[in-house]
Amino acid sequence: MIIEEVEKLKSPVTEDEKFMKEALKEARKAYEKDEIPVGAVIVCRGKIISRSHNLTELLRDPTAHAEMQAITMTTDSIGGKYLDECTLYVTLEPCPMCAAALNWAQVKRVVYGAADPKRGFSLFNPSLLHPKCEVKEGICKEECSELLVRFFSEKRGNDV
Repeated sequence: MIIEEVEKLKSPVTEDEKFMKEALKEARKAYEKDEIPVGAVIVCRGKIISRSHNLTELLRDPTAHAEMQAITMTTDSIGGKYLDECTLYVTLEPCPMCAAALNWAQVKRVVYGAADPKRGFSLFNPSLLHPKCEVKEGICKEECSELLVRFFSEKRGNDV
């Protein structure tokens, strides 16, 4: 019993890390389908409402990003278009399209792992997210980045 308590103190897993690990599970599903490995979960009041990953290749739809899939599933699940009590956990910084959709859905928080310095929403000022939306970046950053780097290295025929 005491050993378990000491272990918890050494490496406490935050709620954000816990849910990002779930988003990483979704990203791995995308990877296995030869999709860009981005995964997302939407959480409301401590409960996962939706899980999704990129499906752009499978659906032949450039809008079938993990975030867009998650928004659609969540609004369907809760029966409303506003997600103002929800947090999106996503392994890669949302693109401008997804950020705008998150704005319209009025998502309360966005938590992402890896930054996207070429196509991420943070390149835009003012922010594309809703003004009340809180953002937290870098959760499980290394794991999220590693999966993306491996995917694109394999696509380019490079050694990882």
